[in-house]
Amino acid sequence: TAYIALKVGDRVSLFAFDSKPRLSSGSVSNPRSFALLQSLAGRLDYSSEETNYTLALSTLATRLDRRSLIVMLTEIADPTSAELMVQAISRLLSRHLLLFIVLRDSELEDIAGAEPQEVEDVTRAVTAAALLRERQVVIARLRQLGVYVIETRHEQVSHALVQAYFDLKKRNLL
Repeated sequence: TAYIALKVGDRVSLFAFDSKPRLSSGSVSNPRSFALLQSLAGRLDYSSEETNYTLALSTLATRLDRRSLIVMLTEIADPTSAELMVQAISRLLSRHLLLFIVLRDSELEDIAGAEPQEVEDVTRAVTAAALLRERQVVIARLRQLGVYVIETRHEQVSHALVQAYFDLKKRNLL
């Protein structure tokens, strides 16, 4: 999506965080700069540190000098961090457009939908279903705030993201 945005003349930057901001590429506007973004993204690794949405998104907001599309890829881990995330996101929406990518959790979906064979399977299914419901509550709150949410499987993220980008462009929201 970054490459396509650069090709159509938009500016792109990469910003990554966990407990604190870890990477900020600065804005680039030339398709040849895509290699730099790829290189920076390739340096990112998974982190076990708790995500601090408040710090990261307030830091990001101070670095954006014009209305921007913010594409956010994250997990909805628990209700407490989800609430903090929603609050931090809501502060960005007065000025920016937010596209939120949520990866579907096929493992949880499979557990919740499986035919129980043993007593423990019922407990697992009930817990998985509760986690999926909590997730849907967060997604519904984000949509009510005006966030564009894509919920998709990991193998379909690229296609869904490019499609959403073109849809937002076509609707003159960017």
